[in-house]
Amino acid sequence: MTFLFAGVSLGMAAGVSPGPLMTLVITRTLARGFGAGLRVAIAPLLTDLPIIVISLLFFSMLPPLLETILTVTGGCFVLYLAWETLSEARHATLIDSHGTAPAAASDDIWRGVLVNFLSPHPWLFWMTVAAPILTNAWQTSALAALGFLVGFYGLLVGGKVLLALAVAGGRRFLTDAWYRRLLAASGLLLAIFGLLLLWQVVAPLVG
Repeated sequence: MTFLFAGVSLGMAAGVSPGPLMTLVITRTLARGFGAGLRVAIAPLLTDLPIIVISLLFFSMLPPLLETILTVTGGCFVLYLAWETLSEARHATLIDSHGTAPAAASDDIWRGVLVNFLSPHPWLFWMTVAAPILTNAWQTSALAALGFLVGFYGLLVGGKVLLALAVAGGRRFLTDAWYRRLLAASGLLLAIFGLLLLWQVVAPLVG
């Protein structure tokens, strides 16, 4: 029960915390509807297995160079998504956004996968927080470890799915002008998150 509660608590915090993946959930839901936001929201279920395995093996041995490379790569990719979103915001219309291209589903999934996998936050979280907890849970029992994982990912993914549902529900009341403004705001948020990731690398060098 203790490990389940830990998973639920950490998952709830991660599920509602602002970040590149949450902003991408909002952006894709605005652009393509709830289905697109849902596909982005489940990205952690597809990307976190290798992160968990590596973290359990090396959670106390993360080389600084690897962290730096991961942060720079993630920041650049998020900035690319920001540029793309801001470009779409100039001419986007709600009528066009209701049509989903045949490759849209896989496109949404891959965007979510890349954002989550290239972001240093899941890696750092698992290396520093979750891996020790999961290790202790496994030493207690397999059921305790399972409870932690179910609680964590249930709330992590569930929080973002609820966000996509809320955004999709309000989408029908949007005008084209407000739709463009929301897309632009999402693009700016992505840009901010991308710059913050890069600043994590630059700050120690200039400080």
